[in-house]
Amino acid sequence: MWKLFKKNVILNKYILMIFIRRRGVFAIMAPLKSKMKLKGRLKRYMQTSLYLGFLLILVNLAVYLFSVPAGLIVTCFNLLYFAVVISLQLYNKPVILNEMVSFATQYGQVQKVLLRELEIPYAMLDDSGHVIWTNEAFERVVHKEKGYRKSITSLFPSITKEKLPGETEYTEVDLVFENSNYVAKMRKISMHAMFESSDIVEAEDYNGFLIAFYLFDETALQIALKEVDDQSLAVGMIYLDNYDEALESVEEVRRSLLIALIDRKVNKYIAALDGICKKLEKDKYMIILRKKAIALLRENKFDLLEDVKTVNIGNDMAVTISIGMGLDGLTYAQNYEFARNAIDLALGRGGDQAVVKTPENVTYYGGKSQQVEKNTRVKARVKAQALREIISIKERVLIMGHRLADVDSFGAAVGIYRIATTLDRKANIVLNDVSTSLKPMVDLIKSHEEYGGDIIINSQQALELAGSNTVLVVVDVNKPSITECPELLKICKSIVVLDHHRQGTEVIENATLSYVEAYASSTCEMVSEILQYIGENIRITPEEADCMYSGIIIDTNNFMTKTGVRTFEAAAFLRRNGADVTRVRKLSREDAAEYKAKADAVSQAEIYRNAFAISTCTSEDIQSPTIVGAQAANELLNIKGVRASFVLTEYQNQIFVSARSIDEVNVQIIMERMGGGGHLGMAGCQLDGVSIPEGIGILKSNLDKMIADGDLEVD
Repeated sequence: MWKLFKKNVILNKYILMIFIRRRGVFAIMAPLKSKMKLKGRLKRYMQTSLYLGFLLILVNLAVYLFSVPAGLIVTCFNLLYFAVVISLQLYNKPVILNEMVSFATQYGQVQKVLLRELEIPYAMLDDSGHVIWTNEAFERVVHKEKGYRKSITSLFPSITKEKLPGETEYTEVDLVFENSNYVAKMRKISMHAMFESSDIVEAEDYNGFLIAFYLFDETALQIALKEVDDQSLAVGMIYLDNYDEALESVEEVRRSLLIALIDRKVNKYIAALDGICKKLEKDKYMIILRKKAIALLRENKFDLLEDVKTVNIGNDMAVTISIGMGLDGLTYAQNYEFARNAIDLALGRGGDQAVVKTPENVTYYGGKSQQVEKNTRVKARVKAQALREIISIKERVLIMGHRLADVDSFGAAVGIYRIATTLDRKANIVLNDVSTSLKPMVDLIKSHEEYGGDIIINSQQALELAGSNTVLVVVDVNKPSITECPELLKICKSIVVLDHHRQGTEVIENATLSYVEAYASSTCEMVSEILQYIGENIRITPEEADCMYSGIIIDTNNFMTKTGVRTFEAAAFLRRNGADVTRVRKLSREDAAEYKAKADAVSQAEIYRNAFAISTCTSEDIQSPTIVGAQAANELLNIKGVRASFVLTEYQNQIFVSARSIDEVNVQIIMERMGGGGHLGMAGCQLDGVSIPEGIGILKSNLDKMIADGDLEVD
């Protein structure tokens, strides 16, 4: 087909005169004739008689040497010869040119018939994109009669003037026309180039061009490629999130039946999709499906997540699963690696959800259930020992949280600082901006003689101290772009991540140790557990205990949200080490301006769709408006009928959105769609380049779309 395309492009050069003649522009040949002259072999052939005449002159001169009368006779013959040759030259040249034009016209007519009946849709365009000639196949495709002369854009809107060949000789555009897929190939045909390539004709001062337009129907090819793509294999992993906890909630004699019912549910579901399911361990499955089946799973929003929860034989706790799928990899091994990454991501986000990973993006489904708190502390003990080993082999420890650090971030950093100093390592906390809510605790730590004035440093100082012998501990955040100093992640080779937020697509890569537990109420709770296993000789001061206790208090909203058994155990540990509830309450008190701003945000709240409270928080005369906005979002949850609350705050040329819910709405998914993240009941995002009203519009639009798609339920 491509050879035919190239051949027809060559033929275009010989039929240009036909198009010009049919358009009534053949008159341009008249001025061109004055500029046309012969060249090449034909020119040499026409001049041969003149060259012979000059040869006769030399012969004539030679004859004069022998006989003057004979020379005179030859001279007369030469004069007659030149008269005849010159007259023939003047007479025959126009005749020859006219015959050549006539031949080209007749030859072009033959080519015109061939192109008219060519099975490939073909048209000629002028340099502005207007149709000047079409063949029968093209007319059948576009359903237009012969003589259609409008712009090609009127037929194919995707072919704009910018996509026509101008600077480039050739362009190609994919387009869809009447449910068919086409490739439009366009090549510039220069008339000046036509004359230059001719061996017998030349012209000057003419730079016009036409465009050869071909349509290649690739509908069948696209269908075949899609069919092949649909048949490609995808690899998946299914993990039971709460296997041990679910078994403990049922009688021992029924445990085997519960497992059998779950196995049957999973196998039957995968078999219905014409897939393969293999149980690897007691709570792990590996599945292999066609890509076409993944599309069906996405359409059904991975309803297996909800189906498994219906298995109940008296167990007090519903079984939840996590699904990780990998597809579109270059090899089966890469798909398997994608599946492993996806299942890790699903578990890191709290489980009860499906994650689909491809080379281009990661998609999340489900995640509507609160993650179950683990009763065992084995993982905390293992992570504590690993952290001890990492810190012991380094000379310095740098600790940083997220930008606009809150009480939980700072409290966890103080706990890690105590671990580092107990192991006789130099440690510093990276902190740039101190909010009003955090200032009392920062002042409390700075004022203590044990810490000195250099415990807290800024980003620039941290970059100067960082090196190959430094371990960086990141607390209360696992998204590198919002850390206090992202550049430190590139400098430090040893990185430890401690966080209680659900993981998103953007994570800190190549971490030496990563301890991310979405079920934990706060990072301070996690650090409190680590402190109990890091060593027997560790002792924390009352000031450090106050900071960490405050972090738990703030993140649990006074033990009202995300509070489990281990939360109270961590709080009890801190109380035994000197944390005082009265001091903590005094440290967390607000000033009058912040309290009024929070009250205004609550009073101005709009109840959207009878389920969502949306309000704004002013930033005037408030040092930390984002924290006030988060507190206002918590207060809005106390209103009856409010399933989720959103408070928007303008700060540092950005719109900060604080989202909160109790248990009915997963605000993490809502915020992820707006570029943020967080927990099922506590999340947020930042919007750039928009105003408060525009931000509210974006939020409402996302809520409406999620409700329409079935991702949110509103009574």
